[in-house]
Amino acid sequence: MATYILGIESSCDDTSAAVVCDGVLLSNVIAGQKVHENYGGVVPELASRAHQENIVPVVEEALREAKIKKEDLNAIAFTRGPGLLGSLLVGTSFAKGMAIGLNIPLIDVNHLHGHVLAEFIKREPDSEVPEFPFLCLLVSGGNSQIVLAKSPYDMEILGKTIDDAAGEAFDKCAKLMGLPYPGGPHIDRLAAEGDENAFKFHKPHLPGYDYSFSGLKTSFLYTLRDRLNEDPEFIEKNKADLAASLQKTIIEILMDKLEKAYKDYPVGAISVGGGVSANSGMRKAVEEFCRKKGIKAWIPQRVFTTDNAAMVAVAGYFKYLKEDYCDLASPPYSRVKI
Repeated sequence: MATYILGIESSCDDTSAAVVCDGVLLSNVIAGQKVHENYGGVVPELASRAHQENIVPVVEEALREAKIKKEDLNAIAFTRGPGLLGSLLVGTSFAKGMAIGLNIPLIDVNHLHGHVLAEFIKREPDSEVPEFPFLCLLVSGGNSQIVLAKSPYDMEILGKTIDDAAGEAFDKCAKLMGLPYPGGPHIDRLAAEGDENAFKFHKPHLPGYDYSFSGLKTSFLYTLRDRLNEDPEFIEKNKADLAASLQKTIIEILMDKLEKAYKDYPVGAISVGGGVSANSGMRKAVEEFCRKKGIKAWIPQRVFTTDNAAMVAVAGYFKYLKEDYCDLASPPYSRVKI
């Protein structure tokens, strides 16, 4: 008998619902929130209100595209955290209510766990997926981590950011340049036209596998401040070169630690996940590194790099196989380790 899992994701500003059947993706619906562009970042209260408006139509559309009825579902998986608490409460409350109404199990999913398992989203039953163990470079607006994935249920964080995340560095530096939010995609586009060696920015020297991006942001800020004093048109004249140099620096910081981790944990494959994995330079760097090492590179489709319910449904499917269910009294959480 087929097993249908509904996944619900509402950790930040995207409301998403997806359905998998025996691990194969049937639908993945995402409703974004344009309102935050006016504020240069996500406004938590506006995000939670938009989730309330979007959650019902998004779930209905996911079921419609999957060509099933809600009564066909075997379980509901939802993002319990980490994320914005108000946003998480919307998805958590809806998932609990639906599970109670259908009398089916509820499965809580760690948002970061979902990103690591994004490469297990299958389009076809025989789709190729990574073999364990593998290293995952998880980079997003809120997290930068190197994860050793030993199984779908056993993951170890080898390194993490001690301050800001890579995605945050992209977005905040883009904002300093006057680029719209989110700034990461605009940096990526401009970088393709610029000279990546035009400017030098600070790179931290931390032991182990941990990251830091606060110094880079400060270095970028001071560079703009000093050059603008000399020429008020500096940013406009050098946007492409600034973007290319910034992107190169961030990628070098990320790859230096990944290379160190691989040296100590020589696995057969490396994956990259999270919003920053949509960056062209990041994808190319991981592919080139894996090619030189003779190992498999797992690069997700761009639709699965940002927040999506497909990864939640897949992670929930693995937990369903172990009957690892969530108590209805379990609250969402804003911060947690993987």
